[in-house]
Amino acid sequence: MRLAYTEDQELFRDTVRDFLADRCTTADVRAAWAADTAISARWVELAKVGVTGIVVPEEHDGLGMGDEELAAVLVEAGRAALPEPLLESAVAAGLFAEFAPDAGWLAEIAAGRAAASVLLPGQRLAVEAAAADVLVIGLADGDLHVATPADCVLTAQRSVDRSRKLFTVDFTPTARTLVASDTQRALARAADRGALGAAAQLLGLTRRMLDTTVEYAKQRVQRGVPIGSHQSVQHHLANVLIKLEFARPVVLRAAYSLARDLPSAARDVSMAKIYAGEAADLAARNCLQVHGAIGYTEEHDLHLFMKRAWALGTAWGDAGVHRDRIAADLLGDAPAPPTPAF
Repeated sequence: MRLAYTEDQELFRDTVRDFLADRCTTADVRAAWAADTAISARWVELAKVGVTGIVVPEEHDGLGMGDEELAAVLVEAGRAALPEPLLESAVAAGLFAEFAPDAGWLAEIAAGRAAASVLLPGQRLAVEAAAADVLVIGLADGDLHVATPADCVLTAQRSVDRSRKLFTVDFTPTARTLVASDTQRALARAADRGALGAAAQLLGLTRRMLDTTVEYAKQRVQRGVPIGSHQSVQHHLANVLIKLEFARPVVLRAAYSLARDLPSAARDVSMAKIYAGEAADLAARNCLQVHGAIGYTEEHDLHLFMKRAWALGTAWGDAGVHRDRIAADLLGDAPAPPTPAF
């Protein structure tokens, strides 16, 4: 089995990468740190590229793509540390498409006229809940609600990454907000899409931290030679590259499984979140060490990517949660069927 993007997926990914390199600079990310919301005019521009409508069905003005294309784009979002709630809107769009396709939100999200946030069972915090136009709230009993920020009491919470605006949501379900019941399977799949998206962003962050640090190691001179000429520095960075290259196919595999709703999808997503999280964590620690004290400062760009990596490492389930899922799947009373051969 060859885990790689198709030519069309690579073309779309490269388009998004070029766009973000120009429109989501580190200065833009810093601006999001200082603003009340990370949703900016860039959201409409992302819609023009097709990014906000990736998983929105074509009949609602989206691109009608799936988890593989979404993951490819989110790698680039991670590389740029994109502040907007792209993943949250994609998760919400998937639930809208299944349970409320005619509510009007799909076309609004695809056009960049609306951004969505989500709060699924097990999640304590919602990203950009105050600035989002709509919140999709799934309850543990399987009820799915659609609300606006005005329907909720939102309390801002501190985030390690200040460009991710986090809120607790105090919400009283009503008949008006209820759109579907018995949605547990769809909510679980939405959570898997969230975890996969976080893993994809962690891959991009790892690549960005590694590239930034390799460039620094080539330019930083101590005792007359670049620090990158020292074997110890090379080992630090090589270890990050190895972790990244091991994680990349695992994330691709998870996207493949989730897109086709394979029996192993949940387990593959958990593997992806663990592998990508470990790669990003090692990148943050090793790249910080190579940069020395300057990497600790908020003024240095590395700081932005480290904070995002640490924030996403615990979002959509931390490593412990996903290890428990894998253990339950492999060792439980009713383990998932083995992955089909390709």
